[in-house]
Amino acid sequence: MKTMMTKKTIEIITAKNYTKLKLPLFNSGINAGFPSPAEDFIDREIDLNKELIKNPASTFYGRVNGDSLKDLGICHGDLMIIDRGIKPKTGKIAVCYIDGEFTVKIIQIEDKTKTIWLIPANSKYQPIKVTTENDFIIWGIVKNVIKNF
Repeated sequence: MKTMMTKKTIEIITAKNYTKLKLPLFNSGINAGFPSPAEDFIDREIDLNKELIKNPASTFYGRVNGDSLKDLGICHGDLMIIDRGIKPKTGKIAVCYIDGEFTVKIIQIEDKTKTIWLIPANSKYQPIKVTTENDFIIWGIVKNVIKNF
């Protein structure tokens, strides 16, 4: 992985998705209740690049720095898989560039006025209304999050 840009909010990293790493997969699932002795074997493999990256040329990784999406379970240190080829829509989690800083928020686009709001998932932060005075782009859409426990 090569770091493309580092800011205090998000570290953007290029995705080297041409590599293959086949990992064992419990195809029948893993019980969250009582263990089943009949499922003591692994019956196939999975390549996480193939599973998580649908548009290789437009996919990047970004590490979360902060807690503005903690109520969605997206926490400091988690690794986001970001696709720049996806069209932004209301309700999507987006990596945005606003006034010289990267941020990750839920986007809300008002149909009639086309006003864009950046909505946190943490009550200690306020929504951000994007205006014509802001230097603003929606940089990419978060497709997956890999937890950092």
